[in-house]
Amino acid sequence: MNILIVLTSHDTLGSTGRKTGFWLEELAAPYYALKEAGARLVLASPQGGQPPLDPKSNEPAFQTAQTRRFEADPAATAELANTVRLDSVSHDDFDAVFYPGGHGPLWDLAEDPRSIALIESFVAAGKPVALVCHAPGVLRHVKNADGTPLVQGRKVTGFANSEEAAVELTDVVPFLVEDELKAKGAMYSRGDDWAPYVVVDGLLITGQNPASSEAAAKALLTQV
Repeated sequence: MNILIVLTSHDTLGSTGRKTGFWLEELAAPYYALKEAGARLVLASPQGGQPPLDPKSNEPAFQTAQTRRFEADPAATAELANTVRLDSVSHDDFDAVFYPGGHGPLWDLAEDPRSIALIESFVAAGKPVALVCHAPGVLRHVKNADGTPLVQGRKVTGFANSEEAAVELTDVVPFLVEDELKAKGAMYSRGDDWAPYVVVDGLLITGQNPASSEAAAKALLTQV
């Protein structure tokens, strides 16, 4: 079982002067859930190499047993430091793909033609796609074979407007995940702020927030 994990290469939080990137829990929790299920993982990013970590995700308040485990794991940190370039991977080599969030993907992966085409190829091949927190926003330009939005008429979740407001970035992000999914015709639903909430619609798996990361990975495993 080969699973691709796609991370952001974007490190700038709009015009705030602050740094962003991927959210550590959203990589670490799925990484171990998938690895312990026997998956062979390949990490990729648009630029390859070391993806930017949202520094906030490594503050004590947001650390978890899995993030601490990941940071103390030489093999895991080496894989992260050497992600392959997104344009070098093909759905042919993988059974599924997982997208961690963080704010970074809203700027690069959401607009990246290679990411869009990659997701479309996984869907066309009947292979599961999982995205968590802000990562469901990368579906905004992904289409079905007939040209309609992939999420149109499908059940999805993603980072809620109220959660974005709570972190005071509503006016910083290029778009709000909840609003964008609804605008594309998705049947968006959500749980309580910061509580685990995962939606499975066929081979499309989405998680609402960081706490949903491990459950989203486990849901992905049931589809492989």
